[in-house]
Amino acid sequence: MKTIYTTTLLALAILATSCGSDEKKLVADTTAISVKVSSINESNNNPFLTASGTIEAVNSANLSTRMMGYVTNIPVNVGDKVKKGQLLVAINNSDLQARRSQVNAGIMEATAAFTNTEKDYNRFKNLFADASASQKELDDITANYNMAKARLEGAKQMKNEVDAQFTYVNIRAPFDGVITGKFIKNGDMANPGMPLVAMEMPAGFEVTASIPESDISKITLGTATTVLVKSLNKEVKGKVTEVSSSAKNTGGQYMVKVALDKTEVPILSGMFVTVQFPVETQEKTDMVLVPQEAIVTNGQLSGVYTVSESNTALLRWLRLGRTFGNQVEVLSGLSSNETFIISADGKLYNGVKVSIQ
Repeated sequence: MKTIYTTTLLALAILATSCGSDEKKLVADTTAISVKVSSINESNNNPFLTASGTIEAVNSANLSTRMMGYVTNIPVNVGDKVKKGQLLVAINNSDLQARRSQVNAGIMEATAAFTNTEKDYNRFKNLFADASASQKELDDITANYNMAKARLEGAKQMKNEVDAQFTYVNIRAPFDGVITGKFIKNGDMANPGMPLVAMEMPAGFEVTASIPESDISKITLGTATTVLVKSLNKEVKGKVTEVSSSAKNTGGQYMVKVALDKTEVPILSGMFVTVQFPVETQEKTDMVLVPQEAIVTNGQLSGVYTVSESNTALLRWLRLGRTFGNQVEVLSGLSSNETFIISADGKLYNGVKVSIQ
């Protein structure tokens, strides 16, 4: 009898514990996450179109040479400020120096010959005027004089050619700027057309953006734009300075350049940006736009959380289109006039209870 009584007490205890756990679980399961929702307006005006681009310096140069030779000196490093005419790269020029010596010797020889022939030419002209020399003698000395003059001129032109070649073995800065790249070191062989040093003038920047053919007709010269610098989360104003009229060599994309206004924002060449081009239109479009902050990503998938009829969170996968400022176009997966969650006080997942603020 005592054994039966003990067993009964144990069963009641287990039952009571189980009920308590179920009750706690039920309370936990019914705890709703407070969320904020937003609705999609069926007709959205698109005040501007956007395009991705890259910041570039207005004045930049990749310096190379037309001569082959070993690099003997690179007196600059990346980040150095240089002045116009400053030496950047020196290439072995012993062969040019030897050639210059030969050319100078040739000029001296041609000059001596021309001076002697010029004296004979002037003397025979006087003799011919006094009828003391024949026409044949004057013609011969005139021919010798012209040939000597031509040889002297040829020697001088050869010197100009050698001097010009020296500019390709002593690479100098074409303008005041900053060294942004160094692609060779002392002892390396420099080849014609091979980039040696890159530099740019940090005084002005521009953006090169690619525009699809469906939108290029909406962009005109002089249009004021807003440029969003993604890495800095800053805005810079600019103006359209170039609009390409051909996409033959750019894969169907038209190139547009935007000159950036002077700004205190620490922008640098190579930064990625989003350019907003204002578009004047009176038309309303059935475009579905959602804020980027509401987008949930998982790998290459993107979606938003919506609220089901039973007040639970429901993840809806979307196919997205273009970006307009801080909003993204929804091509499919979300209809107009539907609501979606833009913020929550807790972690959202499929099926979790939510309460709309």
